[in-house]
Amino acid sequence: LPHRCNQKFIEPVLRRHAELLPSVSVNYGWRMTAWRDAGDHVCANVEPVSGVGARTIRGAYLVGADGPRSLVRQGLGIRYTGETGVSRDFVGGRMYAVYARIPDFYRALPHAPAWMNVSFNRERRCFMPAVDGTSEFAFHTQLKNHEDEKSITETSAARMVQAAIGVPLEVEVLSRDTWTAGHSLVAEHFGKGRVFLGGDAAHLFTPTGGLGYNTAVEDAVNLGWKLAAVLKGQASPRLLESYEAERRPLALRNTAYAKRFADSLGLYPPAPEIEDDTPHGDAARRRAGEYLAAHGRAEFNIPGVTFGGRYDGSPAVVADGTEPPPETMNTYLPSACPGGRPPHLWLAEGRSLYDCFGFDWTLLRLASHGEELKRLTSIDLKIVDLKSEEARDVYGADAVLIRPDQIVAWRGNDARALEQILAKLMGHG
Repeated sequence: LPHRCNQKFIEPVLRRHAELLPSVSVNYGWRMTAWRDAGDHVCANVEPVSGVGARTIRGAYLVGADGPRSLVRQGLGIRYTGETGVSRDFVGGRMYAVYARIPDFYRALPHAPAWMNVSFNRERRCFMPAVDGTSEFAFHTQLKNHEDEKSITETSAARMVQAAIGVPLEVEVLSRDTWTAGHSLVAEHFGKGRVFLGGDAAHLFTPTGGLGYNTAVEDAVNLGWKLAAVLKGQASPRLLESYEAERRPLALRNTAYAKRFADSLGLYPPAPEIEDDTPHGDAARRRAGEYLAAHGRAEFNIPGVTFGGRYDGSPAVVADGTEPPPETMNTYLPSACPGGRPPHLWLAEGRSLYDCFGFDWTLLRLASHGEELKRLTSIDLKIVDLKSEEARDVYGADAVLIRPDQIVAWRGNDARALEQILAKLMGHG
């Protein structure tokens, strides 16, 4: 199964990187109160959380990654579409989350440690992923109809954890909050004019499979390189139309997978005898263990979902008439068919081919095309020469153009037409 990295560790890395970029200004403790698309620019009213010192800022574009209650989405008049309020025995209703330190949890387990723990008994069900791999966990349980989240104290929250795991271990509550499971929502549009949506502002679903955060990161990468190309004068603003064309279908796809995983976990009923110290109880526990183990493999071992997303039909991809690989969930089928992720290869010196790709565009040359390509100036292009029969067979062409978000944009046997191809990809054609 894949490794899980908690947002607690990812976010500081991203934040430090952003703070070091000379082109980026990171401002904490501010909120936006209003915005306006003026046609040739966007204005936003912002203020410190204290409410003192409001000002107006101006930019070429506005990206609203401001969560499910997005002020930006509401201002655009864009609605969510899909299902909400789905009710299940578990992960379908009011959820209560406890970020807790449980020092003896792994020592109390009768089996090998895991990064995802699922437990249910007559009192309470939970899923509890590990945060740091030793003692910190993110505990999630569904509140019962008679439970009022406002009346839950740190002591009663700790008792919830103890009841779910079935052992009176020491539980230190670090933080706690409520959230709602049962959403399968995607915005009807991902932007309008000079304003775009991303993350939970564009799609909201029960976070099974880890797909909420992963989908949001891909939104940012996709929109980011396109905005950069437009602002640098390399691309027409028409390129930005491909953001919704590419990302909304993937959001619908990932939302459907997340709902499928939530149904698999939340609709599974524990047998009444599951805690009985009898042969029937033993059999019930064995059946539950087998079911949940299969569920875990299906939900978390999903390379086909994680790596197999495609942008077929996008104006920022040049199709070559070949058939893309079929959609799969638990198996990733590498393919150089334009619109998908470039197949990975290990190079002779032990390096990954991906380490050779440029920060912006990459031209992978699998056969010689002379020196004329080095004169290309319309984009930041890194040329990677790879003379390998294996690579030529895997990629199926003499030249492959790879986008900044590491998607195959074009492949063919005559790279001399690259300027015309780039013009089309960048919205100029």
